[in-house]
Amino acid sequence: MNIFDRKAKILQKERSAQLEDYHLYEYVKEEIGWRTADRIFDIKRTFKNAVELGASRGYVSRHFLPDSVEKVTLCDTSQTHLDKAIVGDGVKVEKYVMDEENIDFPENSIDLVVSSLSLHWVNDLPGCFDRVMKCLTPDGVFIACVFGGDTLMELRQSLQLAETERLGGVYPHVSPFTRIRDIGGLLNSAGFTLQTVDVDSITVYYPSAWHVMKDVRLAGEGNSALNRPLRLSKDTQFAAAAIYEEMYGKDFPEKDSRGVPATYQIINFVGWKPDPTQPQPRERGTGEVSLKDLHRIDEIIKHSDKIELKDEDMK
Repeated sequence: MNIFDRKAKILQKERSAQLEDYHLYEYVKEEIGWRTADRIFDIKRTFKNAVELGASRGYVSRHFLPDSVEKVTLCDTSQTHLDKAIVGDGVKVEKYVMDEENIDFPENSIDLVVSSLSLHWVNDLPGCFDRVMKCLTPDGVFIACVFGGDTLMELRQSLQLAETERLGGVYPHVSPFTRIRDIGGLLNSAGFTLQTVDVDSITVYYPSAWHVMKDVRLAGEGNSALNRPLRLSKDTQFAAAAIYEEMYGKDFPEKDSRGVPATYQIINFVGWKPDPTQPQPRERGTGEVSLKDLHRIDEIIKHSDKIELKDEDMK
């Protein structure tokens, strides 16, 4: 079952890519791209062949260094974005127009797949994860992040209240986002090991709700749900903006200004393709201390054998 209109989303991205001042609206993507790249730097190895899915302008790859990634392939549905994408100095690059729902790489050919704020628009996430798993080499890693369910919660609540008051019902003006528990299930189903999932949050203050809606739309992140209404009446927009200001507005005396917050929840996740060299969990029953004895941990340590330290251990 499809949730998103992929043709509409591709068109939205292409329109935003052609804006001369697009750089004014990519601040969230730039920040999260850097944070995602920083996670890659924590892995002490050099990746020979990497892929960035939904690369847009290379928000992750622009931070790569040759000693971390030798070659990266940028994939996006927008040729305009790819033409303007940059990567780190000294890193080999290839660019392909490719839909995240239909990635096509040879089996066991990629040792790093990374994606930042793109996969939340994919209809077939299970299929996408399966294809990522297939193209990864053994002990290859999948590092990605998507917008979480609490993203733009202030805008969503304001629109719902405004429509309930004026129309007696609500419509999906903000696209649905992935939930944390869904990501863990997808990683498990695809067969990834050594999984980690964590959540981050960014709050950006805007002069008004109008600025929130404008920036989201011009960044190419507008609603593309199949059941989205074709228009939002001006009356409802003004009501939502007033509710937004009343419920969430905040004064900043030091700047003599006032603003409204917009929350961006980020779900980060990592999964590895299985390989015999990876750490393996010990069999059940091989532990020497039971979890039920954690309240006695000091006593257990006191009566355990002392560990003899060598001189080099003390340095």
